[in-house]
Amino acid sequence: MKKQKEVKMIKEGAIKIPNNPQYRRLKEFIEENRNKKDFILQILLEAQKIFGYLPEEVQYFIAKETNVPSAKIYGIITFYNFFRTKPIGKYVINVCLGTACHVKGAPRIIETFERCLGIKVGETTEDKLFTLSTARCFGACGLAPVIMINEEVYGKVTPAEIENIIKSIEKRENRR
Repeated sequence: MKKQKEVKMIKEGAIKIPNNPQYRRLKEFIEENRNKKDFILQILLEAQKIFGYLPEEVQYFIAKETNVPSAKIYGIITFYNFFRTKPIGKYVINVCLGTACHVKGAPRIIETFERCLGIKVGETTEDKLFTLSTARCFGACGLAPVIMINEEVYGKVTPAEIENIIKSIEKRENRR
């Protein structure tokens, strides 16, 4: 039933696929990699690199161009945690939820970020500056609780430091 609805939506134009440089680049990549092993994963990774995330219309485009059912495309996207279906902020804040971090206060760190940013885990601020996320373990248990903002690691973080961390990033962004 979903397949019929999907085909109907595409035929009726409910999903608009624009003709722009990003889609042309993705189509070219699909053509170049169509016969490679694990080509769908490679295509999804490239699409996310091009668009920043994998919105519904990109998923349908990939399904159409590869003749792979969109349900399978969606299944792959939701199976792997590195794929995103919503836009993310310039700064992705990951709070470690490993055992050591949890015991040493990660839940309070998350609550503080949620309060200061006005978003919940998995959401992005309206200005697209911050996305709040969690991870299982960073392998830095001696620094618990640990957060990562993009590639920068912060260890032994306390709720009192959160507001200053956010303000320093905002200040850096306002200088540009």
